[in-house]
Amino acid sequence: MANLVEETVLRPPHIQTRQASDEPLTALFSLLSRADSTRLGDRRLGSGFTLDTSGRPSADPAAEAKNLAFESDANVNFEHWSEYWRKVHGVRFTHVEEDSDKSLERLLRYSQLHRFAAGPTNTDQPPYRVPVDSHGALWPTIIGHVAPYKRPSWDGVAFLNFATPDDIPLVLANERIRTKIIPEDRAMFRDLAPVLARQHVIIPSPNGAEAVILVKLHRRRTNASRAEFQRWWREEHAALVSEQARFDGSVKRYVQLHNVGPTEADAPFYHPDAVKIDGIGLYGFDNVAAAEDFLRSDAGRAVASHESTLIDPAASEFWTTIVIPVVERLHGEISTR
Repeated sequence: MANLVEETVLRPPHIQTRQASDEPLTALFSLLSRADSTRLGDRRLGSGFTLDTSGRPSADPAAEAKNLAFESDANVNFEHWSEYWRKVHGVRFTHVEEDSDKSLERLLRYSQLHRFAAGPTNTDQPPYRVPVDSHGALWPTIIGHVAPYKRPSWDGVAFLNFATPDDIPLVLANERIRTKIIPEDRAMFRDLAPVLARQHVIIPSPNGAEAVILVKLHRRRTNASRAEFQRWWREEHAALVSEQARFDGSVKRYVQLHNVGPTEADAPFYHPDAVKIDGIGLYGFDNVAAAEDFLRSDAGRAVASHESTLIDPAASEFWTTIVIPVVERLHGEISTR
């Protein structure tokens, strides 16, 4: 029987936290897809990811489904992946093996955002609709009336916060991370797209307890540069969201992540999908119903309408996530100056 170690819990009330400041934090917002047997043309396969049982990257996971290292049973793959990511991978990440290793102290926050399939997405959002016959009556059977599932591009996010970019290599280049965690990433993830960003808190969390985050991946219209878009987004759009949220009351937290990552293919943290994202909007809610109600409210419609000024809706997407804080060293969030 294998030896086991309990989780080191690095969030309150298990550790002492410190007061957050109004300085913008550095964010590493890593978009994740799970290692599964999806066909190559349906989802990108990251180089070196989705290992087989021999430890080699699978060239075609659909053709080699029975030999995938993480979970070869497609019937339970999504549940197993989500459970493992939180209950095993998260615990391994925070397990420090040497007393002298203080590298995790530079990590201010680490939250897992698990995509929640029943929540709103850009392809299926409230008000929800169901098929009926020509008289407006429900069909007596669903056979032949089930729409194809439109899966978002990603299954979740590893959301890390640092005081400065200089702290990132102190944490992620640590020997334990390099030799124990990154090899695990390659087995359980199909792809990983890190977005290096500057974090602006527009609406600070009142208590840090939002259970649901609506993740919006924004791509700008072609008539604006990234700098122009981010300036408009930070100044004009943020003001509108704040005003609408004040009237609506359901948005408990609103954060903008401004992509400052590399644009050259050989640079650290470069990813061909991440480089296309200009900004990421994070809307925090108490529960899924609050997110649904916001999207169908006058406030939600006003926000969506204003987004279209410089955001390309056809190239952008959003989906709902459940938030699991793994590391939290800050309290008393305030707006970024």
